Amino acid sequence: MLDAFSEPTFRKVLGSKIEEGPKHIILDLSQIDFVDSSGLGALVQLAKQANSEGTLQIVTNARVTQTVKLVRLEKFLALQTSVEAALENVKSS
Repeated sequence: MLDAFSEPTFRKVLGSKIEEGPKHIILDLSQIDFVDSSGLGALVQLAKQANSEGTLQIVTNARVTQTVKLVRLEKFLALQTSVEAALENVKSS
């Protein structure tokens, strides 16, 4: 679950990894069953941060994808259906 309760920790941990870590990051959310507006806001902020010097590939499931599409963020967030697809996307960029 990525909600208002978990979002501050999620944003802090992933934000620091983006700052210090590799140029391309794959975030596997395929086991997440719920994302609220706080979680979506965190994903947008982290994608902006990552996209300044690299990419953030987000592996999702049908529920997460549906939530992202509901607010029309699917073109901004790099959604992938699997880790393998995300790796291929990173290799081609």
